Amino acid sequence: MRGRRMSAVATDGDATGARTVWAVILALSVAHTLNDVVQSLLSALFPVLHDEFALSFGQIGFLAFAFSVTASILQPVVGLVTDRRAMPHSLAVGMAVNIGGVLMLAWSQSYAGLVIGAVLVGVGSAVFHPEASRVARMAAGGRFGTAQSLFQAGGNIGHAVGPLLAAFVVVPLGRPSLALVSLVAVAGVIVLGRVGAWHARALAERATQRASSVRPEPLGRGRIGLALGVLVILVFSKHIYSAAMTSYYTFYLIERFGFGTQGAQLMLFLFLGATVVGVATGGFVGDRFGALAVIWISILGVLPFTLMLPHVGPVAAGVMSVAIGIVLSAAFPAILVMAQEMVPGRVGLIGGIFFGLAFGVGGVAAAALGLLADARGIVAVFEICAWLPAAGLLAVFLPRRAALRAG
Repeated sequence: MRGRRMSAVATDGDATGARTVWAVILALSVAHTLNDVVQSLLSALFPVLHDEFALSFGQIGFLAFAFSVTASILQPVVGLVTDRRAMPHSLAVGMAVNIGGVLMLAWSQSYAGLVIGAVLVGVGSAVFHPEASRVARMAAGGRFGTAQSLFQAGGNIGHAVGPLLAAFVVVPLGRPSLALVSLVAVAGVIVLGRVGAWHARALAERATQRASSVRPEPLGRGRIGLALGVLVILVFSKHIYSAAMTSYYTFYLIERFGFGTQGAQLMLFLFLGATVVGVATGGFVGDRFGALAVIWISILGVLPFTLMLPHVGPVAAGVMSVAIGIVLSAAFPAILVMAQEMVPGRVGLIGGIFFGLAFGVGGVAAAALGLLADARGIVAVFEICAWLPAAGLLAVFLPRRAALRAG
């Protein structure tokens, strides 16, 4: 990234006249992959931890809750603080905290130690996501949807790799082999150190050029409040369903079809791999046709597939899970870009809130769905969650692209 600087940088990277700094966006995507490999291993390890520590589904859900709620609470705080005072090197610090979490998960001999490891991974993710989203927007040069999609696609790749590492490394070699993943986190620290150096230079350049102030809000406050409320509900519906898939799909396959642990992890990989495709394309489509079109297609369009999943055989379930992964995952970059456009100048706070919601909803949902699975069975979880994408009908209350660009 040496020598690559933005030619013009406005507050939070909102000016469209700046050129796109692809090296920074791709570096952030790689770092997002490394960060999310760490966090995805937690849910991918649930079957291993279930057997080794004789955990109930409720205890499994609490592990997801501890990680997700920690990240959820801290991310808006990080976003608010960095909106007021930029911290270019905080990204590398967040990745370093992840190393401690991985080592706790690898070597702990108690359930309490596992919870501490999950919390540390949550702290690292909380520091990483809102600031990385801001830097991606700063490097976007007006291609905000594309930049967010590429950044978030890295995270989805990390989520997809986690189950493979669990299936082919941790399962055969044992839980202490997780310590090897700390080397992945070290690579992430190095990459983010380079990104932080670019960010510091870009901030200095912006201060020197005295870039233009933030443009005014394009909509009235009442309209913004309604639209943000709808976006929050859509995030809820998307991530509750995603929590069901990432935390309990392997158990569903094992119970319903008699899959082994490795086979179930491979099926989960199909779903997670499909989310990479979906999130990578959502931003490109949003830049061309608008975020609202992506939200309609992604949230409401996935409903037929979620309704069919609990009623088909193992081969068709694989096909359905791929379709669900592609369609549903396209929504989040569009949701984030729309929210940032409605509240300009608060990129870090908006990123922190929506990433925090994603983590928090996922954690609470994982815990609640674990209790539901204990009470009514794992199949009932997917039969009930199948209706969540119907919330996409609320997209009728979201502003059109022309309204967002007015003013």
